[in-house]
Amino acid sequence: MIRRDDRIGILAATVGGSAKGWLLTLVVILTSGGCVRRRLTVRTNPPGAVVSVDNQLIGTSPAATSFTYYGTREIRVEKDGFRTEAVKNKIRMPWYQLPVLDFITETLWPWEIRDERIVDIELVPQTLEPSENVLQRADQLRNQSRAGVVTAPR
Repeated sequence: MIRRDDRIGILAATVGGSAKGWLLTLVVILTSGGCVRRRLTVRTNPPGAVVSVDNQLIGTSPAATSFTYYGTREIRVEKDGFRTEAVKNKIRMPWYQLPVLDFITETLWPWEIRDERIVDIELVPQTLEPSENVLQRADQLRNQSRAGVVTAPR
């Protein structure tokens, strides 16, 4: 059985001079590190809603997208017959992404780290106001504007 040190030495010897070989070996070892894969999944009840994150359409629920930076995300969910939901969700940075440690986990750590975040959103059925109420409110506003009365919007 060949030990790890022997394999590196063999690799260095086959590359050419020992200094070049060791340098190439070091570069290969340092650049073959792992990475952090970040994924945000939005699930809705009922499924099939159109989902956008930070005004970027990502698809119909359940929908997933990768992300690079942590922080607050605006998630917007739309579905016919249901109220449109806009949610601000704060994605907190895990401990292994703190400065200095992030260099180790992003560059030197030999395995992949997966950071999966799931957001569940319950959709509320849309209630339509009867047209009689809408017409009555329109008449009230029209009369108030003719009288010069200004009301604050609801």
